Amino acid sequence: MKATWLCAALLIATSPAAANDSTAETGAGGLVLTRTSAIDMASEDLFVSADQVRVRYVFRNRTARDVRTTIAFPMPDRDLGPEQFEDVAFPSDFATRVGGAPVRMRVERKASLKGRDMSPALAALRIPVSGGGIGKALDALPGADRQRLVSLGLAGIDEYDVGKGMEKHLYPLWTIRETWYWDQIFPAGRNLVVEHSYRPGAGGSVGTGLARADFRRTAEGRETIGRYCADSDFLGGIDRLARAAGGDSPILPEQRISYILTTGGNWRAPIGDFRMVVDKGASDNVISFCATGLRKISPTRFEIRRSHWRPERDLHLLIVRPAPKP
Repeated sequence: MKATWLCAALLIATSPAAANDSTAETGAGGLVLTRTSAIDMASEDLFVSADQVRVRYVFRNRTARDVRTTIAFPMPDRDLGPEQFEDVAFPSDFATRVGGAPVRMRVERKASLKGRDMSPALAALRIPVSGGGIGKALDALPGADRQRLVSLGLAGIDEYDVGKGMEKHLYPLWTIRETWYWDQIFPAGRNLVVEHSYRPGAGGSVGTGLARADFRRTAEGRETIGRYCADSDFLGGIDRLARAAGGDSPILPEQRISYILTTGGNWRAPIGDFRMVVDKGASDNVISFCATGLRKISPTRFEIRRSHWRPERDLHLLIVRPAPKP
């Protein structure tokens, strides 16, 4: 793993992979606080694996008065167009505790298209922004409204047979922007512990392209190598797994996980103490990500520590597993 951090956007919505056997990952992570000069993030203790993300924050109100503010957890954008045809993995099972007690959060969902809020247009036609009833609601629209949504770019037309002959159906093309949030009181001069856990929505493929030397030389291969800082040690580990699998085209499953670290830069001051542990899942898996000051603390886990740190880059993990046994 090279001594660099990879640059990425604040909120990541990775494009779905082209192959049918692939799943695209999206990145979640990092609380967003309504701007205030009163509150510091005293510490952040983060655990990231393909199965679970856990993070424990300690915040401190540096003032002599209680501070009430809104804390938001923005989820990755969901582009509904590609979801009609590809698998896309999204974070799930999100839970929050403050001071050890569960928090009841509210959620805001908006429909966006090319940066514009299209929620009012959908609401006027009684089309839900998200959920399983979108297709049924679109099909129930009269012809003029259906055409209007298509002309706006909010819907596409697909033709298929559901037992009644070939019929035209609409499918959504907007992007869902979902934010979970709650109002929180930070007590004067005291620490407050906030904890999150969720399943990260690890994307990946049945077989990593990096197992092939020709793929590594393509533009996509070079982009993958750069995104995950895949150095010669990591690629050599893939080669060893490929030789162990045998055959001309070994299938080595991969997983991709992203975590948004840069929201930690939204607080009054740099994070006082930061600790991150990354778990690759099994000792014979190989992992690559961009980091500095990395320390191996177990056969599967790696640790990074920082003091007075303001993150400027996000985290992207690539895990390649041995070929499945017959």
